[in-house]
Amino acid sequence: MKKILFVITKANWGGAQRYVFDLATALPQNEFEVSVAFGHKGWLADELIRAGITVHEIKSLQRDVSFGADIASFFELRKLFKKLEPDTVHLNSSKAGGVGALAARAAGIPNILFTAHGWPFWEPRNTVARACIWFFSWLTALLSHHVVVISDYDLRVARAMPFVGKKTLRIYNGIKPMTFGPGADIRAAFPPGAKVTGTVGELNKNKNQQALVEQARANPEMHVAIVGEGTERGALEAKIKEYGLGERVKLFGFMPASEVLRGFDVFVLPSLKEGLPYVLLEARQAGLPIVANRVGGVGEILDSKDLKEFSLEQMLEKTLALYR
Repeated sequence: MKKILFVITKANWGGAQRYVFDLATALPQNEFEVSVAFGHKGWLADELIRAGITVHEIKSLQRDVSFGADIASFFELRKLFKKLEPDTVHLNSSKAGGVGALAARAAGIPNILFTAHGWPFWEPRNTVARACIWFFSWLTALLSHHVVVISDYDLRVARAMPFVGKKTLRIYNGIKPMTFGPGADIRAAFPPGAKVTGTVGELNKNKNQQALVEQARANPEMHVAIVGEGTERGALEAKIKEYGLGERVKLFGFMPASEVLRGFDVFVLPSLKEGLPYVLLEARQAGLPIVANRVGGVGEILDSKDLKEFSLEQMLEKTLALYR
């Protein structure tokens, strides 16, 4: 039986975390022994434990750059790798990827797989910062035996990286057929007959929910539902209060997309940076009109006439080939 150890920086809930959960819980139990390591406990950790997956908390692993914490997480991960002796270490997210790839090489792991959930150097930063992030992304890919990207957009970038292109494979994120609720909680929060513009995602600067608040300020007929939690919640609340939009722009916190999408009249994705967003696949499956910034793999979803290539079955099948 092969041992697969997933590593991810944060155990909250987002696209990368969903990817890890879907793979970890879908792998054939008679063929693979699965565990997941992460930096900070969150919703993902709780769901993995509920699903019977072994988890390991790496206390020093964090998203922000910290020389001391990064050194400590390297040694923590190397110790875990040597203890578990996995056949494959599957790295996800930038920090877990960079530190994890070094630690896996130091521990002699035979198969290191890194999934780039949208290259981080696409984030809006100054030129020097983007160059540094590009270098460390390239180094992570270089140290890995296999690199997975989740869009053709990012595959083109990987193909241009020295010594990386030939070991890079594009595997689209995939979802199962969904059952949708009526979105009653969303509808009940707005006046009858209101046309609701909705979005679902982690509240952070990359997701750019601020743009919807600004649009609602400029358009007195616009009603906005923002579903998700994250570090930008306080800033969004402050702007909504400042503009007096409390009746027309509402924050709903974390709710499953399946429970809210049918409460929207239009789904909007104002992101500044994306990999291949699950929620856009869900919005298409729900049959909603979509307005989205064409960043990352967004255009590949919008332009696809057949969503079969974005199925969980295909994602699993192609990834299994790398484990085997």
